[in-house]
Amino acid sequence: MIAKPRISVLGAGSWGTALAILAARNGCQTILWGHDSRHIQALHTENQNYRYLPGISFPSNLQVTNSLEQAVLFSSLILISVPSRAFRETLLKIKPYLGNSTQIAWATKGFNPEDGALLNQVVAEILSPNLPMAVLSGPSFAMEVASNLPTAITIASNQNELAEYLAGLLHNSRFRAYTNNDIIGVQVGGAVKNVLAIAAGIADGLGFGANTRAALITRGLTEIMRLGLKLGGRQETFMGLAGLGDLILTCTDNQSRNRRYGLALGQGQDSAEAIKIIGQEVEGILAARETHVLAQKHQIDMPITEQTFKVLYENLPPLTAVQNLLKRDMKSESCLTG
Repeated sequence: MIAKPRISVLGAGSWGTALAILAARNGCQTILWGHDSRHIQALHTENQNYRYLPGISFPSNLQVTNSLEQAVLFSSLILISVPSRAFRETLLKIKPYLGNSTQIAWATKGFNPEDGALLNQVVAEILSPNLPMAVLSGPSFAMEVASNLPTAITIASNQNELAEYLAGLLHNSRFRAYTNNDIIGVQVGGAVKNVLAIAAGIADGLGFGANTRAALITRGLTEIMRLGLKLGGRQETFMGLAGLGDLILTCTDNQSRNRRYGLALGQGQDSAEAIKIIGQEVEGILAARETHVLAQKHQIDMPITEQTFKVLYENLPPLTAVQNLLKRDMKSESCLTG
């Protein structure tokens, strides 16, 4: 009898749970780890993640645990889906349990908050630069994936074999996984789009229309490309699922936590209250700070990011931020460098 493939998913939020459900439905022996023992007990008792994905039952081949050691030893393929602020700490905690054949993948979107590094750089620093690693990104709301609605994503890796293997585990008639070797571009797209989703939400919260939203998305894509190209990504990546696709999704649909946060700010709501109501990580808040730092470091013009940063960290009124963007000097639309 051929053994079924195994996969360990670290992070029992909405996205980690959805990916674990997907892998299990595809026939993988799957384990889902979460750090909160009470939450994990609830998952076990209710056979679903009622907090984040209510009504979606777990397949019988999906088990849950709050033992990190058990989760890591379960499989040589580790898929991390924790907030970016916890990514580095998670790597440090799992390092003692990793074997020689371990492969690391992540669905986390963001930069390392300590220094703005890409997450593949964090993996290389803590584990090994030669470790097989992959990043999963693209336009994908957790509830839609868990509800088996058609979705397409991108998996980028430093080793084609890993990208193809992980894609094979997740791919089915309702979930299409494309492969890519632009691990930098895929990460930049996934991180910066969250900042722009906050900006789009702010504009809608202020009562501006579809014209404004379309302009923010389009010019926002230019900002992603400016930064991504500078860091070593490829332009075609930003025109694909991990760039334009994910940007459109998060800027236009209220399933996006970042967009909802921006909406609240635009409507005059307090930031802390907005975060409390959303009840999950709003990755774009940290990403705005790190993207702004990277833009300054590399002398890249990213005006939407800059104004969003000022709203979040310098108490700039949202309306003033929009007015600052409109007052900018005229220039050629095709300019990618400034």
